[in-house]
Amino acid sequence: MQLAALLRLAAFRHWLLAAFILIALLLGGAAISAVFTLGRLMNEHGEGASRALRLNAATQTLAAHSTAMERAARQSLILNDLPLRQRYTEESQAAEDTLKLLLEAAAQSRSPDADALQDGTDQAYGALLAAAGEWRTQHGRIRALMAPSRAPSLRQALTRERNVARAFRDMDLLTQQLGRSVQQLITQNAEALRERLARSQRNLSALVSVAVGLALALAVGLGLWLARPLRQIERAIVGLGENRLDQPITIRGPSDVRQLGLQLDWLRLRLMELDADKARFLRHVSHELKTPLAALREGVALLEDGVTGPLNERQQEVARILHQNAQTLQQRIEALLRFNAAAFEARQLKRRPVDLHALVSAQIEAQRLQWRGRSLVVRVRMGPPLESSDGSRTASTTLPTLQLDEEKIAIAIANLLSNAIRFSPPGGVIDFSFHLRPGWVLLDIGDQGPGIAEVDRTRIFEPFYRGQRQPEQQAAHALHGSGIGLSIVREYIEAHGGRIKLLDDAALDDDAPGSDAQAVGACFRIELPHERAM
Repeated sequence: MQLAALLRLAAFRHWLLAAFILIALLLGGAAISAVFTLGRLMNEHGEGASRALRLNAATQTLAAHSTAMERAARQSLILNDLPLRQRYTEESQAAEDTLKLLLEAAAQSRSPDADALQDGTDQAYGALLAAAGEWRTQHGRIRALMAPSRAPSLRQALTRERNVARAFRDMDLLTQQLGRSVQQLITQNAEALRERLARSQRNLSALVSVAVGLALALAVGLGLWLARPLRQIERAIVGLGENRLDQPITIRGPSDVRQLGLQLDWLRLRLMELDADKARFLRHVSHELKTPLAALREGVALLEDGVTGPLNERQQEVARILHQNAQTLQQRIEALLRFNAAAFEARQLKRRPVDLHALVSAQIEAQRLQWRGRSLVVRVRMGPPLESSDGSRTASTTLPTLQLDEEKIAIAIANLLSNAIRFSPPGGVIDFSFHLRPGWVLLDIGDQGPGIAEVDRTRIFEPFYRGQRQPEQQAAHALHGSGIGLSIVREYIEAHGGRIKLLDDAALDDDAPGSDAQAVGACFRIELPHERAM
């Protein structure tokens, strides 16, 4: 429980710092271990080389003492010279001391590792000890032969000299055997050192691999753990942008990230309050405006019916003006309420997988009577892929399934189709053209009507704005003449993260049925992102 509480209290920056420190400790520990291992191996190599030099030097010194001892011994026997015998004694003692030093150096050079190579080193050391024992035994025989005697004759002296010479020849063979044993021991020690080097290299490689693996695992694990609340924040912000205000925002993770989640949830509640206030305001405005307007229209109707008495011609004209403006005012109020309701609903999207091509075909079919009544041709086609800003093109020629609010996109397409029907001349063409651009689905809606005047192009999507060019016969429906149809279209398209714009021309094919090469027309382009493609 205490650990869980500590995890909740730790801030995002604390976790980042802890991750960096742990990774640095892992990699730094591996590096320090590598440095110490390298230093130890260098020391072992230096000590091994030094011991090998001492062993070789001791072997050479022993051979030199043996030679000097033999020379002094044989000369002293022949000449019966006391200084030569003294020289022999000194060389004999020096040879014993050298052999002792040789054995001590050999004992120090043995490898401490208990492995197969240790067995080889022990064998070499055992062979060296055996050779040293034989050498000492032979040395003892020589000392026995060199024992002083009372005034030996020349013949006895020569016999003793020949025996001593044979004994020294045997000692030379034993000295050579000692040298070979020393070289074998040096070789085994070198092999053991090379094996320790290889083993240390393997251990060091394994240590570095484990350290790097743990560091990577720690980095990935902490990265995923720290990225999870960021993804939750991203989804929460997207939900706020799409007006999914009924879903509480709960962010799990470090303390400062959870605090940010609380702030986002507070923002969600504030947006819900603002939406509720706006809806309440619209209801109040609707009631406050429609009630006196209804009374005004009723009074004008009573005047026109002559309830208050007959009206002369001028009074009837005034009554007609009042009646007409009362109707206009009612239409404007209803259009205002409708636009605000559409803007409010645009933020409350109910996305689901939608086939845009099928949705367009359904809207065309729904208005078949209108466009057939004006002898229009409505065409739906798939245009070529378009380049993105970086020059890339999509390889697909099939429309992806999009996550859309089907009802709102249907209203937008229906409004554009209704405008195209109203403004197209009899027998004209209305063209729906799909295009693909990397990351986007484009839908062009073009007609052969009078087009959009240049002065109107920058304001055509403003609420209640009506362009200069109007169809000759206005339809009876209030929405068609209210100036809010394109504004509602823009609200719905932008709520989906898309765009709508007016192109320079309708871009119709000259060989289309009923097309007119002289027609100007208007062409609107809807751009919808398809990162949400199924």
